[in-house]
Amino acid sequence: MIRVAVLGYGNIGRSAEQAINAAPDMELAGVFHHNDCLECIDADVVLVCTPTREVQKFAAVLAARGICTVDSFDIHGQIWNLRTALNPVCLTNKTVSVISAGWDPGTDSMIRALLTAMAPKGLTYTNFGPGRSMGHTVAAKAIKGVKNALSMTIPLGTGIHRRMVYVELEDGADFKTVEAAVLADDYFAHDETHVIAVDSVDALNNVAHGVNLVRSGVSGETHNQRFEFNMSINNPALTGQVMVSCARAAVRMRERGEYGARTMIELRPIDLLAGETENLVKALV
Repeated sequence: MIRVAVLGYGNIGRSAEQAINAAPDMELAGVFHHNDCLECIDADVVLVCTPTREVQKFAAVLAARGICTVDSFDIHGQIWNLRTALNPVCLTNKTVSVISAGWDPGTDSMIRALLTAMAPKGLTYTNFGPGRSMGHTVAAKAIKGVKNALSMTIPLGTGIHRRMVYVELEDGADFKTVEAAVLADDYFAHDETHVIAVDSVDALNNVAHGVNLVRSGVSGETHNQRFEFNMSINNPALTGQVMVSCARAAVRMRERGEYGARTMIELRPIDLLAGETENLVKALV
């Protein structure tokens, strides 16, 4: 049995715990909070379910202890920097860190890679939502003066999105100051963003999300190859499940002596699945 611990117990942490308990080859090695002693964690893999901006410091400490980690870091433009920072720590301590293991980045990244292999020339558009973005919501909640927040992603087509940020203010907080801070945050600065003050975020909250991924391109010299992938999901449930599957892959990589920090497109798909190779090949190929 693979012993998996959860660090951080928000929406993703709770969903990850459920996925661990449902896995036939795993057991829960404990649930830990941000301020708990990391030296006390005894596990094969730790799922780092903290806010994205805290992932690197926790993953680095755990990797230095020789413990595999999986995170759902979701700032696309900084993923390579995270990989570069964690890779030498993993190599030195003979462990594996699977980074950005969610559905986007994560499984959608794998689908984009597969579609690019099918049509090497072309364009891919990833349209998120409409739905609640966990990373953007956490970023909005961290703004000074915000009591609670909800960030909704609205697809406008061709990979362009609108962010609707609903904020419940702390007593005495100035809305214009909060609005300016949200708009300046890197999570929101690159998209059309609207900040709206509301009396109650809980009255609006819904963790549903989804994606529409489209690629149109060329296979060899043949044009007009078009592929489309759609899904409607519970955001934290899917993220937690993907992280648990990546925990399995991390252990298998380590058993083969393959160490380092890796994104999901660098994993063997079969390593994500519980079961014997022969049975999986017969069932899925």
